[in-house]
This record gives sequence, structure tokens and C-alpha cells, in this order.
Amino acid sequence: MRVNRNFVMDDAIILCDNDSIISQFVLFLQLDVIKRYEKNIKADKMKNLVRFTKMHGAGNDYIYVDTSLYDVPEPEKTAVTLSDRHTGIGADGLVLIGRPSDTTDADFTMRIFNADGSEAMMCGNASRCIGKYVHDKNLTQKTTIRLATLSGVKTLRLHLGADGLTESVTVDMLEPALTCPGQYDDASCGRLSAAFRTFSGTFVSMGNPHFVIFTDDILHTDVARYGSILEHDAAFPQRCNIEFAQITDKDKIRTRVWERGSGITMACGTGACATAVAAAFTCRAGRRSTIVMDGGELDVFWDEADNHVWLTGGAEFVFEGEVFI
Repeated sequence: MRVNRNFVMDDAIILCDNDSIISQFVLFLQLDVIKRYEKNIKADKMKNLVRFTKMHGAGNDYIYVDTSLYDVPEPEKTAVTLSDRHTGIGADGLVLIGRPSDTTDADFTMRIFNADGSEAMMCGNASRCIGKYVHDKNLTQKTTIRLATLSGVKTLRLHLGADGLTESVTVDMLEPALTCPGQYDDASCGRLSAAFRTFSGTFVSMGNPHFVIFTDDILHTDVARYGSILEHDAAFPQRCNIEFAQITDKDKIRTRVWERGSGITMACGTGACATAVAAAFTCRAGRRSTIVMDGGELDVFWDEADNHVWLTGGAEFVFEGEVFI
């Protein structure tokens, strides 16, 4: 016995019998998949195709976008999506390089967003990478560059190699602050508790807040456990970056950092500066020190003449690509 059945698909009627029902149904599924694929392609075309560059300074890696060429309308959301190391590009955050307004005394601007989407005021490692980016990509021929950030205009001094490319960058991180009511409430006199332990530390603001804790055993300090708790301590109205540091030699300091909004990172430029300042302030080191972080070494000089902190370190390109946002 043969039975005719109708399948309706996109206003077309397909006549089937029992012998061809399966094959016709498979065709229906195939056409449906094609339609869905074309729909997704159209959706992607409606997004912005953005070219990015991934860079790192001492392992502190960010995704860099030149906003004079590409629009990033929702940087907070984009930072979260792209920073994911499993489903995105993978980074500690997103950095937007821009051009200043006519009233800003700077060559370029920087906005930086952490992996959780929060906006940071400053990043020493990202600043050095921007110096290399704008020079080595021929956006400027200057070797002294002024960079506008949320914590002020920073001066970058580029050190070039024999090939004319940037080998390292020194950043004027401006003056540190040992008190900053909007960032730190010192009611506890530098003693904070986390997971049934009490830590004594030194607060230092490098535009963004840092709390530096010196220890005799950094190797066995659970940075993730204690850092994640101390970041949100009531003493820090804007949360805080937490450094654990150990003096390992004369003017040499091993440091690990828990960054607010990103967690453990391979390095932190402002954290290196804060550690050096805290060490000098507490007479643990001199005004010139080497900070050894998970991702490499950074040199810090706290100039007694003008109270400015100078950060020197390398910057590297990792890779480039394009992504829809």
C-alpha cells in the first residue's frame, strides 16, 4: 500500500511516499541548517570587524585596538568576551589606543579595561606596550611620547635597538601617594585579616590602589586565596591590588600580585612601582630596585629629587588578528 504525504517547507509542497519520507526529511534538515548558517553570517556582518594586536610586558598581556581606525562601542562587555582564555582571544584585559582632544597635552590616549570589564586608571606594562606599538607601527617617530591616562599624562622614553625598533621603555609613573582617602581607609593601621590570618602591609597609590605585604616565604603564600579576599576588604572603597613581596637580595624583590578585576597576573607595572616604594619607605631596600615577577624583571627608580617613580622594562608583540565585536 502506498500513501502520499505532504511536507510543507518555505511555501513549497513536497509529495512523499513511504519509501522516500526519510530522504525527504533529511533534505529538509539540510536546508534548515543552510538557512541558519546564512542567518548567522548576516548577523556577523552586522558586527564590527576589528583588527587587534596582542602584546605583553613581562607576561602581563593585553589586547590592543587603535580606536582611530576601529570603533569599540561597548568596551566593558568586549573586554570580558575577548579576555576569556577559553572562548576568546585570552588576555588580562583590553587596551584602547586613541588620539587626544585639542585641549589635551598628549600624543596618544589610553583606556584600559580589566578581564572583568572594570576600567583601570593606569597600567605601567600596558603603557610600555603602547610606546612600542605607536613607534614600531610608524604612528609616530618620537622616542619621547606623552600618554594621557585616567591617572594623568605619563611620559614614555623609548630605548631603540640597532634595528630602530623599541627594545624597552621607561615610563614616568609620576608621584606615589602613601595616603589616599578615596582609595584607602587606614582605620586598621595597615593590619588586615583574610581567612583567619592577619597581614601587615603598606598602602601605596600609583594612581590606582595597592597594598604591599612583605613576607619571608612568598613561595608558599596562597596569593589567590588571600588576594581575592583582601581585594574586597572594607578598607578599600574602590577595591585594591594586592602584592606579596619578599626581599631576596640587596635591592632585589620577588613579587607576586593579585590584580583587582583580573586575579593573578604574570606582572603588574604599577604593582612593581608600589612594591619598590613600599620597600624603600620601610627601609627594606634603596630607591632603585629590581622587581622580579612571575613574567620577568622590571626596574624601578624612585627619584628623591622630584619624588617621581620611573619604571623600565620590555614590551613585546605576540600576534595580530581580526575579530567581530
